[in-house]
Amino acid sequence: MMRITTFYPRRGRVSGRHEDALTRLWPTYGVTIADPYPPLDTEALFGRRAPLVLEIGSGMGDATVAMAAADPGRDYLAVEVFPPGLGNLLAVVEERGLANVRVAQGDALHLLRQMLPPDSLDAVHVYFPDPWPKLRHHKRRLIQPDNVTLLRSRLTVGGVLHCATDWADYAEQMAEVLDAADGLANLHDGFAPRPAHRPVTKFERRGIAAGRQIFDLLYRRTR
Repeated sequence: MMRITTFYPRRGRVSGRHEDALTRLWPTYGVTIADPYPPLDTEALFGRRAPLVLEIGSGMGDATVAMAAADPGRDYLAVEVFPPGLGNLLAVVEERGLANVRVAQGDALHLLRQMLPPDSLDAVHVYFPDPWPKLRHHKRRLIQPDNVTLLRSRLTVGGVLHCATDWADYAEQMAEVLDAADGLANLHDGFAPRPAHRPVTKFERRGIAAGRQIFDLLYRRTR
């Protein structure tokens, strides 16, 4: 059965700095999400056992770096399909000496479904995913009932799913889907106040400049 992708597979130009980082650092910090999808040994990947945060769609990695640097007790696995973003994140991770960040290239849903076991994630961050604004493309949005069921199953009990978007209709859809999901509880009455721990991203600044409101949603797995 052919699965609907939730991202647009763009490439973009990889600079010399980013290409160098990808070449040198990928063997140590990188995970390729590809068939046959071997189970991911996160303890071996990070060299320790610690709570794991999955960042879906890390872009250029600015938010990932800021959050991981402020949260050394947890490990961060950033998933992205855009090579320049992966290269930039790797370069900054090396520059800042961050031991708790690893990067993965490919479809996060394949990683979740086939490489990560249930109850393995302390948190999942979905910040400013592709809004797919055209009605006919809404089926490609990441926050859909089946995908949320998968996300919930990979969270530990007590783990938190944190979504953010600057598209009002997507925010309403997210809230509707998450409120209806079995085993998830909203941590706030409706949309959450902007959490201080979430860094301002390029996409957030762009949305604010365009006059759009920012919406945060935080849900905890209850069982």
